Amino acid sequence: MEELDNYRNIQRGCSGIKITTKDINQEGCASCMKTDSCNKLNVYDWLDEVPPAPSSYTDIVEVRFKNTRKGFYRNVNNLDLQVGDVVAVEASPGHDIGVVSVKGPLVFFQLKKARINLDQEFKKIYRKAKTSDIEKWKQFVAKEDGVMLRSRQIADNLHLNMKIGDVEFQGDGTKAIFYYIADERVDFRELIKIMAEEFKIRIEMKQIGARQEAGRIGGIGPCGRELCCTTWITNFVSVSTNSARQQELSPNPQKLAGQCGKLKCCLNYELDAYIDAQKDFPNVRQPLETMEGTAYHQKTDIFKRVMWYSYDQNSSVNITVVPIDRVKEILDMNKAGKKPDTLLLNDKTQEKDSTPSKVNDDEFTNDIGTDSITRFDNSKRKKRKNKKNKGTANANANQSKQNNQPEVENQQKQNPVKNNPPNPNKNKNRNSNNNPNNGQNANPNQRREKSGKNNNQGRKQNDNQNIQNNQNAQNQKKNPEHSN
Repeated sequence: MEELDNYRNIQRGCSGIKITTKDINQEGCASCMKTDSCNKLNVYDWLDEVPPAPSSYTDIVEVRFKNTRKGFYRNVNNLDLQVGDVVAVEASPGHDIGVVSVKGPLVFFQLKKARINLDQEFKKIYRKAKTSDIEKWKQFVAKEDGVMLRSRQIADNLHLNMKIGDVEFQGDGTKAIFYYIADERVDFRELIKIMAEEFKIRIEMKQIGARQEAGRIGGIGPCGRELCCTTWITNFVSVSTNSARQQELSPNPQKLAGQCGKLKCCLNYELDAYIDAQKDFPNVRQPLETMEGTAYHQKTDIFKRVMWYSYDQNSSVNITVVPIDRVKEILDMNKAGKKPDTLLLNDKTQEKDSTPSKVNDDEFTNDIGTDSITRFDNSKRKKRKNKKNKGTANANANQSKQNNQPEVENQQKQNPVKNNPPNPNKNKNRNSNNNPNNGQNANPNQRREKSGKNNNQGRKQNDNQNIQNNQNAQNQKKNPEHSN
């Protein structure tokens, strides 16, 4: 088959390439089989099912290449392109192989995001890739890791202060882009000569930053999600330590740094909300003067609108939770030359502020981490112990009862009951019980024994009769004439 009609599910973001067509089924990365998670800066087409308007039609298509590199090309031949099709596009020199990532009206938003004018000239899309183009493309993609490692050795031998982080071959194999990181200006003219002679290709050096390298390589952040620079961030805004101070974060460089070694980009996400929340907050550097002493600020809970103060400036011992309104009131009193008795109005309010307040049913509560992981194991062990204790206690109680019975009998024999009035009915009952002819006053145990004996005798008689009847029947069968 010279030309492939459907190139859906081809991935270029990972180390493997998977092609699924009518005649070809080659598997690559396992995650690419289900989602586009291996693609960097993937775009969800939310206008896919909406019919495009005639005025929104455009022949410009977004094509993605390795990792985060993308480009916009014009469909001059009016090809029926779909997202996921592999196309051959114009390059200098030769041609390159890429995958269609966005088409239709959504391209206008991508151009506006990248600040590209529609009036400029765009490179062309030649055709859909053929099988020969894809086979050649796969051969050059397989060489990228080996070429990167060899180029690092050459740069190390030349004592160049640079790091080559990635290599990307062009679709026809005539050129390769080397992405490197360097803190200072590097003279790599000798490096280019050596690599051009060894690899027999045209070399293009492209300098990137630490954040761009992290976006190209990818990874998982401390939040458990994929890196933002890999999934959606295209322009990197400078992040300073002031963002951490505004959000009351600990100045720990290990926690504030990301995979790239720079400050995390997510420190700017909620910065505006924190700044707006503490617009009316008092100055934390100004202490509070009271009759008990001078209270110094320790920490602040911005969204709960409370501050912690302590009378010791160097330690947070015996800290007191003070609402923002109370802090403003004390500062106003200090400006007027007055000092309150305590930080809080009275002791009751202090107890209320120091203890956690009750949460209403309508409010949100987070119970994560409040339960112990081994709470079920402890309950089972306690139950088993209780069962064992119960069994031993019952056994001890039975033994004590058995041991106490002879002692009680001996005491009764030694100390008979005296001065009890005689019971005239006692002898009558004894005589009636001893009389075997009196069935009404007989003991129930004696009745049961008699009925059991009578039943056994009746069963034996019935069994004997059945045996005799069976023997007579057998004799009649053997001697029929005698029976007649």
